[in-house]
Amino acid sequence: MRSEIQSELADAFDGDLSDAVKQFSGSYVIDGEWDPVTETGDTATITYTGRGILDNYSLNRIDNINILSGDALLIALTNEVTDSPLVGHSIEVDGMKYSVITVQIDPVSAHYDIQLRRS
Repeated sequence: MRSEIQSELADAFDGDLSDAVKQFSGSYVIDGEWDPVTETGDTATITYTGRGILDNYSLNRIDNINILSGDALLIALTNEVTDSPLVGHSIEVDGMKYSVITVQIDPVSAHYDIQLRRS
């Protein structure tokens, strides 16, 4: 069922919704090796890519607690994102940088609903 839904959504992304589909890149930082002698460590930035539809939240969903007026919703196909987006990651769409606030995935794991907030 997941592959069927993803196929239909991908067809919509390529067809009727193609004007709204945006490429995005995500990133997060992980700790590298720790040197106990010098008490220093390094970090590495992991990046991933995908495509999705960036949308605004409807006014009735904005509560200024969980969803702020400037927040955006990114809907992305799980099979087209090269890593799993998580809270705290950074996502860049059309040159605008956002922080990931929440990530939800549908019951069949076909797409992500990613709440973004301008960084």
